[in-house]
Amino acid sequence: MYGWIWRHLPGNVYVRALISMVLVVGVVFLLFQYVFPWAEPMLPFNDVTVDGAADHITGLTGTVPGGTA
Repeated sequence: MYGWIWRHLPGNVYVRALISMVLVVGVVFLLFQYVFPWAEPMLPFNDVTVDGAADHITGLTGTVPGGTA
């Protein structure tokens, strides 16, 4: 796929490299501005399962052997 894009870009190697960089920056911009904000509510980043419940089960008080936590 990248070879196909490279072959279809106009100009010499330097112009193609510049156009490729502009395309990459454009794709990253579109991802960060539109795709990631759209997808973020559907991702389970806020479903945290670690809430200290293991401390109550094992009876730990928050100390670490050889130091304090």
